Amino acid sequence: MKSDFFRNDPLFLRNEFETSGRWQMPLVKKQEMCLDDVQMIAISDTKYNDSENNRKKGVHFFVDDYRFEGVYKNPERALVRLSQYAFSCTPDFSTYSNMNYWRQLESVSHSRWCGAFWQDQGLLVVPTISWSTPESYDFCFDAVEPGSVVAIGMIGCKRSKSDFLTGYSEMLRRIEPSAVIVFGEPFDEMQGNIVKIDYLSSRKVVR
Repeated sequence: MKSDFFRNDPLFLRNEFETSGRWQMPLVKKQEMCLDDVQMIAISDTKYNDSENNRKKGVHFFVDDYRFEGVYKNPERALVRLSQYAFSCTPDFSTYSNMNYWRQLESVSHSRWCGAFWQDQGLLVVPTISWSTPESYDFCFDAVEPGSVVAIGMIGCKRSKSDFLTGYSEMLRRIEPSAVIVFGEPFDEMQGNIVKIDYLSSRKVVR
């Protein structure tokens, strides 16, 4: 039998935030933000006591999962580092099409929990949205308040343009984002208020 300590441990239960949708994922709420001059830095390029110039940037997670798994496993420690930046996108935990759906659902749930936790701690948060096959639409757009600013990555999307655009259109329909921060070169067919970010520039960090 598990002890009462673990049964009631918030980091075990992860049930302290408002939830939304069939899967009861933590809700990432809409927040207002200025999009006039968005600059970004990758989570793998952040550090404690970063420079004043870098602290003006938002943090993105379009890097390999192993580089940021600690933000979910050790959230309090990660919060200290992330709180110095202008805002943070939620983690882009992978939702590859060759993953079983329980793994993809886990990835989305962990991302939403991080976003809800950071908002609860006073951070400005942009939910990162990713999807795979149409079956993933059952959960991958959940728990994001309609009208939010969202972020998506274009890395690897060129290989399956049609599938990507189908998912993108579904994302616009379900979330109705006020703006979409796009990492990489967007397709001409993509609609919405797009804020383009040059991915390579976001990895060129000046110390």
